[in-house]
Amino acid sequence: MPKGDPKKPKGKMSAYAYFVQTFRKEHKKKNPKVPVNFAEFSKKCSERWKTLSGKEKSKFDEMAKADKVRYDREMKDYGPGKRGKKDPDAPKRPPSGFLMFCSEFRPKIKSTHPGISIGEVAKNLGEMWKNLSDREKQPYITKAAKLKEKYKKDVADYKSKRKFGGTKGPAKDAGEMVEEDDEKEEEEEEEEEDE
Repeated sequence: MPKGDPKKPKGKMSAYAYFVQTFRKEHKKKNPKVPVNFAEFSKKCSERWKTLSGKEKSKFDEMAKADKVRYDREMKDYGPGKRGKKDPDAPKRPPSGFLMFCSEFRPKIKSTHPGISIGEVAKNLGEMWKNLSDREKQPYITKAAKLKEKYKKDVADYKSKRKFGGTKGPAKDAGEMVEEDDEKEEEEEEEEEDE
């Protein structure tokens, strides 16, 4: 699954990134048929960048400043900032069976391996979940399914209250926001379970 929002503005480039881009174009022009070895090319770029004078670097600084202006302007108009605030009264999406398993075993892993990184904890949890039999996973999956059913009812109640003016909230239809949040969270959970 692709990550991120395709409508999000392209990130701003640094002066060094503009330099590398320019250096690469020069390299391709001089050697159109020679494939670029990325490691060697990166090393050459770095060495050349260090030898540039302040005056030579200033043109790349100007390019980066102009790109920052573009980026800031585009980010101002970008959607998520205009999406509206999430209604604090909206029902909270329940965790998946995998996340319930993680919340139970995360403290145990941390206590047996003090100082372990967050990434290592997540990796261990993923491995543990993968090694469970379907029968061992079932209690977590069943509990998650029950919570999901309750959540669906809560969302339906919430939407009906919103339609009839029962709660105050953001300008955007709350039902749409709950559905968007659900889709985003489901994608994130699928990615976590696949790791």
